[in-house]
Amino acid sequence: MPRNHRPGPPPRVSVIVPARDAMPGITRAVTSAMEQTLGLSRLDIIAVDDGSADGTAEELERLAAGCPSLHVVRNPHPCRGGAGGPRNTGLARARGDFVFFLDADARLAPDALRRMVAMADQNGTDVVLGKMVSPDGRGVPKAVFRHNQLRTDAHSSHAYATLEPCKLFRRSLIERLRLRFPAHLHHGEGKPFTAAAYLNASGISVVADYDCYHLGPRRGRSAAGLADRVDAMRPLFETAARHTRPGTRRDTVMLHHIRRELCPALRALPREDEAEARERFLPELRRWALAHCSDTLFPILTAPERLMVHLLRTGRFEDLLSVVRNAKRDARCGHLVEKGSVYWLHPFFRDPDAEVPDACFDVTDRLPVRHHLAGAAWHGRSTLRVRGRAAIDGLETDPEEDRAELVLRRREAREEVRIPAVATAEDDPAEFAADVNIAAADGGAPLRPGVWDVFLDVRAQGISRTVRFGNRHDDTLDIGTARRVVAAGPGLRARVTPYFTSPYRNLSVDIGPAPRGAPCEVTEAVWHPSDKGTLVVAGRLLPPGTPARGRLLRLRAEHADGRVFDHPVRFAAGHPAGAFTARLPVRDLGRGRWTVTLAVIGPGDQAPGHPAPAAPVPPPARLPGARWVRRGRPYYAKPLMGRGEVTLELRVAPVRLLAAVRNRLRS
Repeated sequence: MPRNHRPGPPPRVSVIVPARDAMPGITRAVTSAMEQTLGLSRLDIIAVDDGSADGTAEELERLAAGCPSLHVVRNPHPCRGGAGGPRNTGLARARGDFVFFLDADARLAPDALRRMVAMADQNGTDVVLGKMVSPDGRGVPKAVFRHNQLRTDAHSSHAYATLEPCKLFRRSLIERLRLRFPAHLHHGEGKPFTAAAYLNASGISVVADYDCYHLGPRRGRSAAGLADRVDAMRPLFETAARHTRPGTRRDTVMLHHIRRELCPALRALPREDEAEARERFLPELRRWALAHCSDTLFPILTAPERLMVHLLRTGRFEDLLSVVRNAKRDARCGHLVEKGSVYWLHPFFRDPDAEVPDACFDVTDRLPVRHHLAGAAWHGRSTLRVRGRAAIDGLETDPEEDRAELVLRRREAREEVRIPAVATAEDDPAEFAADVNIAAADGGAPLRPGVWDVFLDVRAQGISRTVRFGNRHDDTLDIGTARRVVAAGPGLRARVTPYFTSPYRNLSVDIGPAPRGAPCEVTEAVWHPSDKGTLVVAGRLLPPGTPARGRLLRLRAEHADGRVFDHPVRFAAGHPAGAFTARLPVRDLGRGRWTVTLAVIGPGDQAPGHPAPAAPVPPPARLPGARWVRRGRPYYAKPLMGRGEVTLELRVAPVRLLAAVRNRLRS
């Protein structure tokens, strides 16, 4: 029976490992596939030796002798290209529901495939990206792996920025599209394959909370020459055009390839033979620029990219080569501010002999804004004062004419509120403060409930740049201390929660209704410094200044199954009226999920069958987990924190010793 028709149920994953002179790394790569927690019975490991002469084939046969799930294919005559041919050989024999391409100098973490298959099964996705890491600082994609993504696509995420094929692909997608690798390419053979899969996938998932794919150590490899790069670009542009329709989505894909492939190739032209560049490379690059850089895409490019593409499209190769040769010098040219626009003073700008449109030099929307969030704290009862610095790079600010504004935009609504910023330092016009009055910021009306994203409108010399604000701030800035229940108009109260978004760490403000009948508010929640199993909660009675006489404060922990534990708290002598510190012995709570609230009982406060009103304990921005030992067994409490929860929730459970040991070894 042919080996590609092996009996038995199909495996979940076929792991394809192309190898050519891959010693000694091939041992580690194949072993990492054999040791997957998914189980060997659910794996189909296909190692394809492409004419190795260093003992790779013999090592694969040795490993296969002790592993029935490992199948070795030997190509006595190496393919002309790179890994594409061996991968195609492996695909022809693959039987798994999914396919994973493992490079011979890389390795899989033990639980990688189980996690990726589970992600695909749970979300019905066709491609799963597992987090990539490098042992020697080699660049790996980061933006796409900032957080798990259950279901996304190539246009709504940063997935398209990583086109290497070390992903989990649903095999039915591969066979439906008849995807195969360009076998003749020496470099970049995996990119057209991955691009086509992305653009046709019924969803893409991302596993970012586990280091799935470990790149091998950097090896001395010769950089691809321009001829190889042009050969690799050709199927990329063809794939992108074949699998997208004209419009915004195609422009987004083409923008990636123009910036990542076409423009770098243009910058590499001076290193090539000039005659060959003119006769061989530039005509083909020009055809791609004419065919794939649409009029709506062109303005999105940066000014240097626009200038190169314009000269390429118009066939002005001599001018293009001059621009590329002098790029570093010309990048230091200044700017011209004219009629609300800023232009790059490149030597070709308004040169009658050059005849290049002004649009190629317009940098109005590209000038960087230097900004920094210094703090956000309450000033008065309902005013949040935001302090910081901001300036448009390269333009001088006139403190009399150029007034910055804080811009609040309510998410999922077309609402915008502008707050004037006031300069706070005579010698530095970039320093500012803006007061956000929750009760009257919206033209005298309170800010509506919802999430308000914070932007900054910075102005200089008649130029206005609006940027997202807050991601540049001191590491020690704890925005969580600004959580508060405030007056939001006559008889109205609102819960205001400033926070940093994930993953970009921008400033947003969540405004919600105050808990009805809340008797107090929390100002701090931390673990006791000497007893990590005890949570310390500080706060004050509402309204501020309420005396504690006749009041009994209790800190309540309520289990998901309805169990309630109350812990009475006494007000400390000498504190301001209504101020308190409460302690919750979390170490005494049983395993499970617990909600933490505060309640105050006084004479007549609690009628039969009606519990006392509770106040939330807001989850602090930086509350770590805690561990302790109970009856000889380690336990932990982990805050369940995300964005703007109403109250703190804790998960209490025993530590899984085996998992803890694995995590420690990985770190």
